[in-house]
Amino acid sequence: MRTSARRSTAAFTLIELMIVVAIVGILAMLATYGVRKYISQSKAAEATNSLGNMANAAVAVYESNETNPNTSVLALGSTLGFDHVMCKGASAMVPSSKTLIQGRKYQSSWADWTTDAAGDSGFACLKFTMDQPQYYMYGYTTKGSASPGDTFTCIANGDLSGDGILSTYSITGAINSSYILNVAPNIYEVDSDE
Repeated sequence: MRTSARRSTAAFTLIELMIVVAIVGILAMLATYGVRKYISQSKAAEATNSLGNMANAAVAVYESNETNPNTSVLALGSTLGFDHVMCKGASAMVPSSKTLIQGRKYQSSWADWTTDAAGDSGFACLKFTMDQPQYYMYGYTTKGSASPGDTFTCIANGDLSGDGILSTYSITGAINSSYILNVAPNIYEVDSDE
């Protein structure tokens, strides 16, 4: 009799086993969600870092003293003022289609970033390129280039889940009344989990 009593107290009941399985299932589900969220955030770091670099490049180009391009020859003994001018907008995004980054990486080429060969517009003016595979499609637009109120916007669109819905990250800058190019302190995000 004592032997059977010991056996019944040492074993698990079916209900206890089901509770343990349910707890393990819930923990596994939470861990999977956390890992997916972490991977998504690490991929989004590409967009935020790249947009920060683009905005810094836009300010650097604007702040560099560029002479007026309409002046071809400077007469002896004369002076010439400096103009602050933003890079003009890029003619195309890199890559050119959202299907190229839909749930996968895109390896851009040097030609993708230098389509605006004039040198005063786009990524060529910003001297911005990416040589590593990218998850996001990048763009650079402007409204005006040298007057107070003129703006630039750096954009990154991504589709990490491959469902056709784009996430968007952007940062803007504007020339103020003192002709200083100010950049927004934060990157604007829309559907960052896509």
